[in-house]
Amino acid sequence: MPFSHARSRSKQRPWPIESPPMKLPFAILGLWLAIAASAHSAPGQNTPTKEDAQRRWTHAPSKVDPMRGVFFAATQAGQRIVAVGDHGLVVLSEDGKTFRQAQKVPTRSPLTSVHFYDAQQGWIAGHDGTVLGTRDGGEHWEVLRQERGKDEVLLSIWFADAQHGFAVGQFGLALETHDGGKTWERRTLSTQTHVAEKHLIHLFSGRKGLLFIAAESGTIFRSEDSGKTWQAIQTANKGSFWTGKALRDGSLLAAGMRGHVYRSQDQGLSWTATDSGTQQSLTAINERQDASVLITGTGGVLLQRTGADPAFKRHTRADNASLTGLVSHASGDVFVSTAGILRND
Repeated sequence: MPFSHARSRSKQRPWPIESPPMKLPFAILGLWLAIAASAHSAPGQNTPTKEDAQRRWTHAPSKVDPMRGVFFAATQAGQRIVAVGDHGLVVLSEDGKTFRQAQKVPTRSPLTSVHFYDAQQGWIAGHDGTVLGTRDGGEHWEVLRQERGKDEVLLSIWFADAQHGFAVGQFGLALETHDGGKTWERRTLSTQTHVAEKHLIHLFSGRKGLLFIAAESGTIFRSEDSGKTWQAIQTANKGSFWTGKALRDGSLLAAGMRGHVYRSQDQGLSWTATDSGTQQSLTAINERQDASVLITGTGGVLLQRTGADPAFKRHTRADNASLTGLVSHASGDVFVSTAGILRND
């Protein structure tokens, strides 16, 4: 049935799904994708052992196939790829082809976002209000924040430098730190309740210190003062934005439910729809060194734009894997998905 009020929406999983004519709540897609991904795993793959069960929620499962986990995000720490996902899974790769688990991850909460300020210092956000930090390129992580039992789902984390950062999530949850994540303070982005309670889905930065948050119901939050104040920009999009990216040519892209892609050429003050050629929901945007742009989506969808042509060409992977993120590594494009780590070769 349709959900008529924000507080009636589930708070269980990190990704939304929308299927005509019914709009399901933002938090349900992750559960749906995790179930779908399980069909790709062989019996016994990534199943917590008895030893894992005894350690409860304090450590990620120790005996899993790092290539076949359920992943929600990825980034680079220098030349190293760091991918994060369900059950506290964190995997690393130097060559983009072979992956291994991080040596220490003290949580089993689903991990939804990862950001590195440099090759050594990074942060992860996830369910249960979890924030993890590392100072050795992702090998060892420590809990900086966790709120078990409070239904706090963080969906994106971003740092301007080694000290100042933000983490955002469901129902307007916004946190700010000035000490590298050791302590966090809550922030309210709007005095209007219906705006302040929107799901905040993806943080990204622009030129001259601009900050943006891709959010629910076609809203993009914009800050000109390093996050001190925010303006809610309402686009013509009725669905949620799941991702955004500032491109090197100065333009901005935002994408999300039902294949909606919007572009801004005035630093986020106004947004115009761009034809994507798909109704699959879009999950991540990346710009290669050659300025070509890739957008990943559910159902194996991959959109690509090259040169000055603003039009996207749609490709669909034969495996129809639901792609949740990508890294354009020196070895080639590496995708993370609910079916594991994937490549185009």
